[in-house]
Amino acid sequence: MMTFICYAKCNTCKKAQAWLTAQGKEFEVRDIKEQNPSEAELRTWHDRSGLPLKKFFNTSGLQYKALDLKTRLPGMTEDEQFALLASDGMLVKRPILLAGDRVLVGFKEAEWAEVLG
Repeated sequence: MMTFICYAKCNTCKKAQAWLTAQGKEFEVRDIKEQNPSEAELRTWHDRSGLPLKKFFNTSGLQYKALDLKTRLPGMTEDEQFALLASDGMLVKRPILLAGDRVLVGFKEAEWAEVLG
């Protein structure tokens, strides 16, 4: 069973969820604001995704801007970045799809179609 991690008010999440449903995929939904990812989860997802850690930050979010992370992130250690991401689900890029050993961050229809077949 896949896990779809999203924020209900996010338009990209709505689009991704509609796409998954249209493809007939079964998944459980996890609200990122209600169930913030733990640091351990984030580390595992980061390893499985193959993406740079910066890709896990919601760079268009209000919290990202309020904390001036564009300026601060380059000077932070990886441990500090994981701790920060785990402190507030709204800092985490979404949606995140956990599909077996694959982790997809953000919704790119072509990428999701390729991975999910």
